[in-house]
Amino acid sequence: MLLHHPILATTAALLSTAAAFPSFFNHGSLPAPKLFPRAACDGNTASTRSEWCDYSIDTDYTSEAPDTGVTREYYLELTDVTVAPDGVSRSAMAVNGSIPGPTLFADWGDTVVVHVTNSLTTSQNGTSIHFHGIRQNYTNDQDGVSSITQCPTAPGESITYTWKALQYGSTWYHSHFALQAWEGIFGGIVINGPATADYDEDLGMLFLNDWDHSTVDELYLSAESSGPPTLDNGLINGTNTYDDGGFRYNVSFTSDTSYRIRLVNAAVDTHWKFMIDNHTMNVIASDLVPITPYNTTVLNIGMGQRYDIIVTADQASAADNFWIRAIPQSACSENSNEGDIRGIVYYGDLVGTPETSAYDYDDSCDDETDNLAPYITKAVSAETISELETAKVSFNSDNLFRWYLNSTTMLVEWEDPTLLQILNGNTTYDTSNAVLELPDAEEWVYVIIQTTLAVPHPIHLHGHDFFVIAQGTGTYSSSTTLNLDNPPRRDTAMLPASGYLVLAFQTDNPGAWLMHCHIGWHTSEGFALQFIERYDEIAGITDSDRLTDTCGTWTTYVTDNSIDQDDSGV
Repeated sequence: MLLHHPILATTAALLSTAAAFPSFFNHGSLPAPKLFPRAACDGNTASTRSEWCDYSIDTDYTSEAPDTGVTREYYLELTDVTVAPDGVSRSAMAVNGSIPGPTLFADWGDTVVVHVTNSLTTSQNGTSIHFHGIRQNYTNDQDGVSSITQCPTAPGESITYTWKALQYGSTWYHSHFALQAWEGIFGGIVINGPATADYDEDLGMLFLNDWDHSTVDELYLSAESSGPPTLDNGLINGTNTYDDGGFRYNVSFTSDTSYRIRLVNAAVDTHWKFMIDNHTMNVIASDLVPITPYNTTVLNIGMGQRYDIIVTADQASAADNFWIRAIPQSACSENSNEGDIRGIVYYGDLVGTPETSAYDYDDSCDDETDNLAPYITKAVSAETISELETAKVSFNSDNLFRWYLNSTTMLVEWEDPTLLQILNGNTTYDTSNAVLELPDAEEWVYVIIQTTLAVPHPIHLHGHDFFVIAQGTGTYSSSTTLNLDNPPRRDTAMLPASGYLVLAFQTDNPGAWLMHCHIGWHTSEGFALQFIERYDEIAGITDSDRLTDTCGTWTTYVTDNSIDQDDSGV
């Protein structure tokens, strides 16, 4: 499958952090989870999904995790390809020849090793692979973010990432270099573990993407000069129809069987409402956080977000074929084929054209926040926040859109990543690096992002699950009600249009961590900042040889090929 992304050109935003004003409170932070040696086990069954080896869904995975002693090793090769996912041919990039790329599977407690070879032929294409939502506890240098945790891996070169599966559930990996994720360099991650509801079969990943018949690189110039383009189409697990070409994703259901589906919004700039006609979805996880299950017929899913759902095949008497619908919300994302981004669920042996109708919905870019109750309950304490720092989007001196947080649009250099600066003893940073320093352990950090424009943004934080303690339309103030009693925890949440988002997280994971809007155009245009968390500990957990070798190779490559950076660097 493939993708593209537009740039919402006129959104203003405000951001603050507790580092800049009195913190709500200081509290003992969570240490890295304790690992308990366990042999690989048989997992669970259809009637015991809440169990996993000697653990259960009641285990607090943030403080305790199995250590299976098992290493899962994968080899990924990135190549240029020609594809026609909807019947229209165009160039793209792929992982092991496919879009989406192969799914990485692991069990909770495994070690995951991923070897990545950059076989892209265009001279500009360095690369990196980020494992979205994987907390990288004490393995910040494996986070795979160009200009932050590594230099890009040059064409013809390879890099190896190693991390522990201390969480479980569904997520994805994608390039974190320029716009490559939306050229096709992404795939799924499944970490097996307990679940909050039983199901019979696991259907694995289901990716939702927007798609254009031009590449995102071809569209980027117009995006940063004129605003977000309207994309031609959308794909469900890498396929759809367009005019008379292409084919639809389809899946067979057996009556009275329950299916787990792992949804990912991998779009560049499309907020979806997802549904399966006539069927109810039981939602059991948001991002990599197990939740108390709830039922819905229409699911909001923003860019970068994931939901695990269970669908029971209980509609055979109603029809044989049912539409799967991914509906772009015109309130925030235009698409030229918005009414026909569909797949098919069928009962029996033959796929036919469904005659079913969509559920009613309001066109909106809402989040699912009010429905999300983490299964492992946690509380947050806070004091009143008293100040905000304004941010904006505007034209730069070249008359191109750039996003500003804390009056800074992020610009970090491919060849001088933050981790390398830290290894070299830097304690000051260019303003354009958009650094916020969090020197102390055992503290809480609070971030407020606010926008006055009618455009929502998916905010993603690396290295942490954050608590969503306030989210709404209007202006944040000290009188805003904060949800402190088991608020939703996730790694990507929507900043509402003309509204605010208040996040909280603990300084429990040393490293240089990126926070950014997950609309691809916006990241490239500087809608990002980074937290340098517990500086004094970072060098000691960084593989300096790996970092400096990759940077040395990339610097030579840049010199030999006269490479010019034309985006934010991440």
